[in-house]
Amino acid sequence: MTIVLRSPAVSGVREAMASLRAWQYDRAPMQLHSGDIGWNYRLGTAETAAAVRTWSREGRILAVGMLDSPTVVRMTVAPDAFRDEGLARRLVEDFSLPERGVLPDGAVSIEAPPGLLLHELLTREGWGLDEPWTPLFRSLAEPVADPGVRIGAIGPEQAHDFADVLRSAFNTSGPRRSYWPAMSEGPFYADARCLGAYDDRGNLAGVVTVWSAGPGKPGLVEPMGVHEDHRGRGYGRAITMAGAAALREMGSSSVRVCTHSSNVAGIATYKAAGFEAQPAVRDRIRVV
Repeated sequence: MTIVLRSPAVSGVREAMASLRAWQYDRAPMQLHSGDIGWNYRLGTAETAAAVRTWSREGRILAVGMLDSPTVVRMTVAPDAFRDEGLARRLVEDFSLPERGVLPDGAVSIEAPPGLLLHELLTREGWGLDEPWTPLFRSLAEPVADPGVRIGAIGPEQAHDFADVLRSAFNTSGPRRSYWPAMSEGPFYADARCLGAYDDRGNLAGVVTVWSAGPGKPGLVEPMGVHEDHRGRGYGRAITMAGAAALREMGSSSVRVCTHSSNVAGIATYKAAGFEAQPAVRDRIRVV
């Protein structure tokens, strides 16, 4: 049975998102989440659709990928297809051949959950391992404690400050004032909450965006950041706890996040907010 690779039209992204939601469960390994695509809407609707890839058999989506950049694809597959040999072989082909429209020639990387047959086939083809990432998980079975600082919803009036905090937190020029309006006007923002933590002078110190995959499923933190002027004062812990509480109110069963294992401060912040570190994972890389 033929597997069909598609880059869906704007309307087709909904089907990919629905599959990603359905594939989330608490014991699942860290994997591409519907919130990852939701966060991508800050770049624009057409741009988000252009970054999505789906692999289907007989009309059923078996795998979804999202291009984080032209050389990085993040992907996952349906829980019952982790060891599907036909799918794994097709994925290797599509990732290896530039004419398939997924990855170009040269150095590229693939983020895929552990346990996929894909990993074994990539190893045989000579793909290597990149630096480790640490997944972190927190159950939401019990109420989340009060974070201890003023928390407020991010709205249009805070769009500039939201971008400013993220620029500072990630030491990048990327986030712009347009990010929040574009993301919030996207078709999936109903699954999200965007919150800010404020200091005692009313300055926005930290922000978080969290994404639900539906009641009884794990939510995602993407992204969380604290302005450099407010680091070391507990705002990262506070805003992460506020995000976890918001997800619990939305019906999420747990919350997860993944960060570079070298990000010692970030991991400590998430642990302080009640998260537990899981075994490290590594992206697959093709080096030239």
